[in-house]
Amino acid sequence: MLFTEFRFLPFFLLVFGLHWSLRRDRARKAWLLLASYAFYAAWDWRFLSLILISTAVDSLAGLRIHACREAGRPSRAWLLASLVANLGLLGFFKYFGFFVASGVEFLGWLGIPATAPALSIVLPVGISFFTFQTMSYSLDIYRGRLEPTRSPLDLALFVAFFPQLVAGPIVRAADFLPQLRAPRRWASVEVQAALMLFLSGYIKKACISDNLAPAVDAYFDAPAAFDALSAWLATLGYAVQIYCDFSGYSDMAIACAALLGYKLALNFDFPYFAVSIQDFWRRWHISLSTWLRDYLYISLGGNRGSRLYQYRNLMLTMLLGGLWHGAAWTFVVWGGLHGLALVLHREWARRVGALPGMAIVGPLLTFWFVCVCWIFFRAASFGDAWTTLRAFVLFQSPGEASLDGLSWVVFPALLGAHAISRTTHAAQLGRRMPAPLFALWAGAVFALALAFTPVAYKPFIYFQF
Repeated sequence: MLFTEFRFLPFFLLVFGLHWSLRRDRARKAWLLLASYAFYAAWDWRFLSLILISTAVDSLAGLRIHACREAGRPSRAWLLASLVANLGLLGFFKYFGFFVASGVEFLGWLGIPATAPALSIVLPVGISFFTFQTMSYSLDIYRGRLEPTRSPLDLALFVAFFPQLVAGPIVRAADFLPQLRAPRRWASVEVQAALMLFLSGYIKKACISDNLAPAVDAYFDAPAAFDALSAWLATLGYAVQIYCDFSGYSDMAIACAALLGYKLALNFDFPYFAVSIQDFWRRWHISLSTWLRDYLYISLGGNRGSRLYQYRNLMLTMLLGGLWHGAAWTFVVWGGLHGLALVLHREWARRVGALPGMAIVGPLLTFWFVCVCWIFFRAASFGDAWTTLRAFVLFQSPGEASLDGLSWVVFPALLGAHAISRTTHAAQLGRRMPAPLFALWAGAVFALALAFTPVAYKPFIYFQF
């Protein structure tokens, strides 16, 4: 079920209305859990079992880890059980076919004949997100930063809470479980701010991202057929498309949670205005970048040890972060390029420091590099990526076709709107408006947005991850 589908509106109104009509907080949480399971089952009810398994495993592991710590006994075995169970599910459904195919290809390169088993494995939507959430619960208990919840209902709702279940933000137990312990109050809900944020996310996704998608898809389906100008248009178009798609989902998820009385963390902070690649990763998919930092980079050693050791940790983190996004070597290269850029940025800052004019040059150079990396993220193969890269960087392309449906006029208009929204945040604007004016303004904007909404619904890009 998509936030932009019509059927989501009656679903959410039913959830919202019954949630706030129930007086007991425990009944509200039970209702939200049931609604969250129904939301996920609308895609494929069979994969609810994966959420239930993750919840059960981490509930038991969390309690046993805490009990072992209290008794002064080793608890590593229970942590490993949690990690093996969660990563095992993720590895089988998302990476089994990828590694088998890569192994067969490698053996063929060595001259050893091999065939891959004929398995058709469906990738469960959102599995990368809810497995990371449950792992953070066990890891925080193991590190002594969190006590396990004694309420199975609270833990189950933490794992399955539907606004962010399938595409984030990645929520941590330390942030969400305390909210479940305190009763929700309608008086604390900022309705106008939440509705304004949802409308902002809807426009990003349905009006901008979905309308850019046909032209971007047309180019990346056959990049060798197009000229260099089209490569620029498609690459810039994809940069806008994926930002509006993913940040639009995050906005709508945060807004839905807020209307139900819960707070989710900010996931995007105008990343295309970043002055460096390090600044970009402080602004893009914040819940993932901080997760990788806290649970992978620091676990590998973080900033401890020699610079070479630190850079190794950084590269491993970004390579695995690339692989998290998709089971293809192009995603690994995407992560590796970002890792290399982060290493070079650290060395530059250490040896040279800031130069005059970087406030202007920095954002342009960072955005150009991010777009270069997006080529590997979007391309279907290395051959397509190389064709697009040559056209984008060297202005060399074998094709002569022009990309229809996308104009250079689009990008300055979007840049201007993006810059304005940076100074006037949607939620803040909604919070300041008088209620009658807000109702009139929001209704008019939504009606206008519907006119630019494509007839066919397009899944969110990050559903595939």
